[in-house]
Amino acid sequence: MRKICKYLLVILFISSCNSMFSQKGSFKIKDGHFLLNEKPFTIYSGEMHYPRIPSEYWKHRLQMMKAMGLNTVTTYVFWNYHEESLGKWNFTGEKDLKKFIKTAQEVGLYVIIRPGPYVCAEWEFGGYPWWLQKDKNLVIRADNEAFLKQCESYINQLAKQIVPLQINNGGPVIMVQAENEFGSYVSQRPDIPLEQHKKYSTKIRNLLVKSGISVPFFTSDGSSLFKGGAIEGVLPTANGESNIETLKKTVNEYNGGKGPYMVAEYYPGWLDHWAEPFVKVSTEDVVKQTNTYIENGVSFNYYMIHGGTNFGFTSGANYDKNHDIQPDITSYDYDAPISEAGWATPKYNALRDLFLRINQNKLPEVPKAAKVITIPEIKFSRINNLFDWIVSRKPIVKDQPQTFEDLNFGSGYMLYRKNFAKAQKGQLEIKGLRDYANLYVNGIWKGELNRIDKKYDLEIDLKAGDRLDILVENMGRINYGAEIVHNLKGIISPVKINGTEISGDWQMFPLPFDEFPKHDYSSGKINNLSPVIQEAEFELGETGDTFLDMRKFGKGIVFINGKNIGRYWSKVGPQLTLYVPGVWLKKGKNIIQIFEQLYENQNTIHSIDHPILDQLVKK
Repeated sequence: MRKICKYLLVILFISSCNSMFSQKGSFKIKDGHFLLNEKPFTIYSGEMHYPRIPSEYWKHRLQMMKAMGLNTVTTYVFWNYHEESLGKWNFTGEKDLKKFIKTAQEVGLYVIIRPGPYVCAEWEFGGYPWWLQKDKNLVIRADNEAFLKQCESYINQLAKQIVPLQINNGGPVIMVQAENEFGSYVSQRPDIPLEQHKKYSTKIRNLLVKSGISVPFFTSDGSSLFKGGAIEGVLPTANGESNIETLKKTVNEYNGGKGPYMVAEYYPGWLDHWAEPFVKVSTEDVVKQTNTYIENGVSFNYYMIHGGTNFGFTSGANYDKNHDIQPDITSYDYDAPISEAGWATPKYNALRDLFLRINQNKLPEVPKAAKVITIPEIKFSRINNLFDWIVSRKPIVKDQPQTFEDLNFGSGYMLYRKNFAKAQKGQLEIKGLRDYANLYVNGIWKGELNRIDKKYDLEIDLKAGDRLDILVENMGRINYGAEIVHNLKGIISPVKINGTEISGDWQMFPLPFDEFPKHDYSSGKINNLSPVIQEAEFELGETGDTFLDMRKFGKGIVFINGKNIGRYWSKVGPQLTLYVPGVWLKKGKNIIQIFEQLYENQNTIHSIDHPILDQLVKK
C-alpha cells in the first residue's frame, strides 16, 4: 500500500509540473519596459548553441547558467544544420531544437531565439546552406526573389519548432531576433542603396510574422550601425555597447524615445583563428561591466556564456585585408565563463558571486562537471596512403578544375590530379585556391599553398609522364562581412604554370568525409608528408571527457566512434588538443580514425586531462 501511495504521489508531482509548464503566459514590450506576465522584467541571458554541445550535456550546461544567476538562454538556429540538403530537414536527435527549448524550461530558463536567416556565429557560411550558391539567380542577404523564397521555406520549418513553445502557448520562448547584425553588412555594401537593404530586412521580419511567430522581435547591431540595421516597429539592441549613455541615446533615437535597453551581445571572451594568438578577456573587466548593466537596469546577453565545440566541418572563417581568410579553430571555448568542456572557470565563479549578492544568496548549487579520464597510448594498427586508397575510386574528368559546389558537395577535401605528357618547369600559380593545399609530384610532397598567408604559387619541375596531385581543403566559408557573397570552395579559377593555363583531363576525387572512408588498409609506400588514413581500436574500462593530444601530429581531422570531432592544425596552433565528450565514448571497444594530411611517422596517440588552446606555434 505504501508503495502505491508513493507511486501516486510521483504521478501527481509530474502532472503538476507538466501543468505548470503548460500554463500560458505573456511577454511584452510596453511603456519602455520588458513585461513578463505584466510585471517589469530584466533579461539576464547567456548564449549557448545546441549544435556545439552533445545533447546529453544540454541540461548540465543550462543548469550551470541557472546556478550562475541567469534567467534566460539565447541560441542561434543554424539553417544549414537543419536543412541537410535541398528540401531535406532534420530536427531530430542532436538537432532536436524543441527538446533543447523544453530542457531550458525544465531548468527554469526563458529562451530567446536568433534564427537569422544569417547568423554569423563563426559558423560555416554564417548559417547559410552551401548549395544556395548553385542558383545563379540567387543573391544572399538581399531583396532577391530566389533568396527570399528559400528564406521563407526555412522560416516556416523553424516556426513549426518554436511557435508551439512560445510563452503565449505555455512555452519559454519570449523573443525572436529578425535578421542579425545587418547594420554592419549595410555599412560594408554601399554599392546597394539603403532603401534596398531596408526592403530586404523588413521582408525577413514579415516572413517571421507570417509564419506565426507572435512574441516580440528585436534587432542587434553595434550602436553606431542602427541606421542600416534597425527595422521599423522592432526593438533595436546594441551589441558590445559598454557606455550606458550611448546605449540609451541610440536606442531612444530608433525606438520612439524610450527603452527597454538591452545589449544583445556582451563579450566576456572572443573568437579565435588558426595561426593567431588565443584571445582572452579579463575576469575583472567582465564583472565590472556586468555590474554596470545591473545597476542601470540594462538587460544583457553574454555572447558566449558557454561556447562548446565546432565539431566536424562547422567552423567558419573571417576575412580581412591582411589575410584572404582567417579560419576559426575547432574549439569554441571563447574564453567564456563556462569552458568548452562545461567547467566553471574563475570568471564563472566571480560572476556567480555577483549574482548571489543580488539574489540574497539564493541560487541553485553549481552542478558537478563531467568526469575526466585520460587514455593511455594507442598504437595505430592500420594505415593507408590516401593515394593508394583513391585508386579504387572513379574520378570525375573535366577540362578545368571544378569547385566543390560544381560537384555537389560542400565540405571536406578534393584531390585534383593532372598527368603531364610534356615537361613543365617554372612557377605554378593557383590564384583561385579555396583554401589550403598540399602539392605532390608522383606522390612526393613539394609544398603548401594557403589563403591565410596569401601563398598562391611555388616553383615546380615536372618531367614528361609526371603526375601532379593537389589536395585542397575547405577550411570554412566566410561567415562575416561583404566577402560572404564570395564563398565557393576548391579551385575556382584556372591553374597556371608560367602564366599559361593548364587545361584538359583534370581528374577530381571529392572527399567530403561525411563519414570515414571504408577500406582494407593494404597500404603501399608512405612517403614523408604523405596524406594518410589510419585507424586503431582501444579499450576503456570507464568513460569520461578527455582531450586528445595532437602536438605530434601535423594537420587533419579525427573521428571517434564514427563522429567527426573536428580538425587540428598542430603545425601552427593555438589549439593543440581536441575535446572528446565522454558521452561519445563507450565502455569496452572504441575506434579512433585519423586523416592526417602531413604524415611524419606518428603512429601513436594519447589523451590528457586538460585542453591546450593558447599555444601558438612558430612556422
